[in-house]
Amino acid sequence: MTAAPDIRPAVEVGDLDSGIDLDRVAGLIRSVPDYPTPGVLFRDITPVLADGEAFAVVATELAALAGEADLVVGVEARGFLLGGAVALVAGVGTVPVRKAGKLPVVAATRTYDLEYGTATLELAADTVAPGTRVYVVDDVLATGGTAAAACALLTDVGAEVVGFGALLELPALGGRSKLGDVRVDALLNG
Repeated sequence: MTAAPDIRPAVEVGDLDSGIDLDRVAGLIRSVPDYPTPGVLFRDITPVLADGEAFAVVATELAALAGEADLVVGVEARGFLLGGAVALVAGVGTVPVRKAGKLPVVAATRTYDLEYGTATLELAADTVAPGTRVYVVDDVLATGGTAAAACALLTDVGAEVVGFGALLELPALGGRSKLGDVRVDALLNG
């Protein structure tokens, strides 16, 4: 496992007052070849989460981008960690979007394609009321299947998706195009 030298701060991000910059955050992300299947270059953000200062910068920057959202939705599984932190900084609640079979009562389900298979996401019943403005958070925006499915799932229950935020976007994989009119925010590009 090696650091990912091709990851760089996104142009859209504002100035940071914390003393740590996004270049340092980018340097903490590891590239893991052939995981979870051969040919996939996995981006491991665990070192960012383990560094309190870097994690705080990521949460603060994404919270600023969440704007007037009523709720932050974190996508399984690393999106839970980011989403919870972003919601705390933004002063709003958080709801997870889970993999199939993890919730006792389900409001909506979406199946989608991954670059290495298919998956299904579910939303717990009675957690997102119609008209709720939600900001969806995940760790990486790659091919866009997970992001699009999460946003569609929330639209299915009547939520208004005000944006999608990611720590890292991999623009070469074209995921942003699957989100249609949803605003996409990424702190880093790789």
